[in-house]
Amino acid sequence: MNREWSDKNKLAQGKLKKATFYDGINEFLKLREMLMQEMLSWKKFLSSDDYCAIPFINADGYHSKTVAYSIWHIIRIEDIVVNSLIRRKKEVLYENNFDKKIGADIITTGNELVKQEIAEFSKKLNIEALYEYALSVKVSTDEWLKSIHYEDIKKKFGDDDKKRISELGVVSDDESAVWLIDYWCNKDISGLIKMPLSRHWIMHIEAANRIKEKLLDK
Repeated sequence: MNREWSDKNKLAQGKLKKATFYDGINEFLKLREMLMQEMLSWKKFLSSDDYCAIPFINADGYHSKTVAYSIWHIIRIEDIVVNSLIRRKKEVLYENNFDKKIGADIITTGNELVKQEIAEFSKKLNIEALYEYALSVKVSTDEWLKSIHYEDIKKKFGDDDKKRISELGVVSDDESAVWLIDYWCNKDISGLIKMPLSRHWIMHIEAANRIKEKLLDK
């Protein structure tokens, strides 16, 4: 794991306590901005074809995806978790016609896709619209993070929440994906801030960087 990002994440998590809560949130916001800038930096190096390339197709790890898929996956999960699960509001995907402009043929997290399916899915995506969506989700989440208080992060979720998310169709019922609903709903908001709002970004951005370096080394 990138040492700087890892250290920032540990610092933020360590401050997510009553006495230092707002400092902790600020550290998370700084980390998320660093990670977004890293994601945006790919535009300097990658062609449209590169975003769809899958050089590690048979690997066992997050780098077995594409860069475009990585962006979609990070941002869809955040949009679902923050807006549908926590805030019970309309997802950013349905604002500004992102669901149409991006060109994705799914609204799920993409966990159910494998190998060539990931490459074919990635080819359908409008990368500029995907980045626009990613930035909008980040802004929305950051504004929410700035608005919450320590008492809010102890909120937990139950069976009604699991049913609600399941019925939205934003998580595939494939066994490779459906576990996400239990995973999210078994955490409190504090746990969700730590994963997926920070560590999940780190994991997939690092994997996408590995893909980028492989493509640039060709």
